[in-house]
Amino acid sequence: MKKYMVVEKFKEGLMDENYRVYNEKGRQFPEGLYYLNSWVNKEKNICFQLMESNEESLFYEWFKKWETYVDFELIPLD
Repeated sequence: MKKYMVVEKFKEGLMDENYRVYNEKGRQFPEGLYYLNSWVNKEKNICFQLMESNEESLFYEWFKKWETYVDFELIPLD
């Protein structure tokens, strides 16, 4: 499994709506994409998620589900 850092930047004014959807539907990960840990800075509207997968394309499938609320940056880790 390859590890990745996902940087989520919540769009202005949508953090609460993002959490509402999260509480209703969960993270909505596709099969094969795994969450390890996360850290949030509410003041800066940003979240860092350590994740892993054997298929990088799964991240982009997941990003599409949240693109209304979040801008993503995917960083592969060595």
